[in-house]
Amino acid sequence: MLSALVAHKEQLIKPLFAKGPSLGIRLLVFAVLSVVLMVADARFDTLKPVRSMMGMVLTPLYELAELPVRAWEGATQQISSRSELMAENEKLKAEALLLQRRLQKLATLTEQNVRLRELLNSAALVDEEVLVSELIGVDPNPYTHRILIDKGEKDCVDESKKKCVFLGQPVLDARGLMGQVVEVMPYTSRVLLLTDNTHSIPVQVNRNGLRAIAVGTGNPESLELRHVADTADIKEGDLLVSSGMGQRFPAGYPVATVKEVIHDSGQPFAIVRATPTAALNRSRYLLLVFSDRRSPEQRATDSAEAQEAADREVEQARNGEPATDAPATDAPAQESN
Repeated sequence: MLSALVAHKEQLIKPLFAKGPSLGIRLLVFAVLSVVLMVADARFDTLKPVRSMMGMVLTPLYELAELPVRAWEGATQQISSRSELMAENEKLKAEALLLQRRLQKLATLTEQNVRLRELLNSAALVDEEVLVSELIGVDPNPYTHRILIDKGEKDCVDESKKKCVFLGQPVLDARGLMGQVVEVMPYTSRVLLLTDNTHSIPVQVNRNGLRAIAVGTGNPESLELRHVADTADIKEGDLLVSSGMGQRFPAGYPVATVKEVIHDSGQPFAIVRATPTAALNRSRYLLLVFSDRRSPEQRATDSAEAQEAADREVEQARNGEPATDAPATDAPAQESN
């Protein structure tokens, strides 16, 4: 009985330690089998259904293995696309602001004639240099309408540092004039809005050129015109633009739209209230305008000199002479050299 039990245990243990073919023989068999399969696949079409079936079975495994890579690529592309879109959005906002500033001139330019363009050099008026700024703060005092912008005396539009932010510089948004710079710091500036009680600006009615003074009322939605004659030709809906008087604000920019005209036969002046065209409480991106700061006499002198030079070039072209900027008396000296 004991011997039979031992024999039974030996039969169970032997298969566990049974030795099969060596590794070299296995490698040789698999190598030969691989060569046979490659030759059969290259020469015959018998393995094509098997390959197709295996590809269909392994496709989910391929997709599962590629899932982390796809997730990483998708996240990276989404982050990069979002940053690119944000940068492009900021660029488009600045470009739209510049284009809207140019469009503001169209209403005024249609009312100007040839004489006005010759005297005021309208080309310079349309193409003022501007600096884009952003609103970064608002004065908390409810009785003072001031804002803080992110441009100061260190910010310029040219490399020579001759055109930088300065006191009294006009500020406007995409719809019209907002105010002027009243305090300049190295990297920031304070702007006094048109609606402040202490601010006033010369304006004119775009329809007929009637001049007036628009003053702030302390209400961000209202301006008032002072000393407008009761018989003056002004009515509701008229566009008020900057007249350029005082050489502080450039001429032709929208300021306000007449909201109400009250005539009183017993008073010499009418009560005229207007609504600012600029979004004083909503605009975030602003423009600092670098207008022509020359005196009227200097502009007239420069215009006269430019006209003389143009006439001289036309005369030389008619006579067949080459255009030159050097005086005629310099020619003999040049020849003698």
